[in-house]
Amino acid sequence: MGNCVNISILPKTKSVISVENVVATGNLKQSLDLIEIDTAFEATEYNPDRFPGLVFRLPVPKTSTLIFRTGKMVCTGSRSEEMAVIAINKVVKVLKKGGIKIKHKPICEVQNIVASVDLGGQIDLEEVARQLPRSMYEPEQFPGVILRAEEPKAVFLIFSSGKLVCTGTKQEKDIYTAVKKLHTHLEKLDLMIYSSS
Repeated sequence: MGNCVNISILPKTKSVISVENVVATGNLKQSLDLIEIDTAFEATEYNPDRFPGLVFRLPVPKTSTLIFRTGKMVCTGSRSEEMAVIAINKVVKVLKKGGIKIKHKPICEVQNIVASVDLGGQIDLEEVARQLPRSMYEPEQFPGVILRAEEPKAVFLIFSSGKLVCTGTKQEKDIYTAVKKLHTHLEKLDLMIYSSS
């Protein structure tokens, strides 16, 4: 599980939010010899015929970082913004220790955060699609409603079980704000069904 946070929305229920994956980029602003890196380290995977980037895996924090010859890096698998930045810096530190010449500190930036959410009740998807703008529901193609939230910008995959996937944010606080707004809105429109137990 990622970082689990209970947020009290309205007295009726709490939603559980768990950050599942943070995608962050790093830029060393120099070219790198990926063959040299692949030869020097065991935790790497490099098949230039299949993909132009080298995969560098860290056990702690458990992440995979793609390294490109341009010095650009993409880190996935982290469960927080902070951990993603730590992972990129750790990869650079390991490269330096292994004799790879690195001139600069990486410039890191979070690109996307994916979180899973449980709102604690059932959701009427047909009504959500009918009443909420910027929502799309085609059950024969996908079992959930796709909703594009504006402020903060986020994309929700909403399922009838009350479970959601939230993606498209660059800060964890935006996830909490977007979920709280959506949950409050669903309750106001009476689109949440809670079991009486």
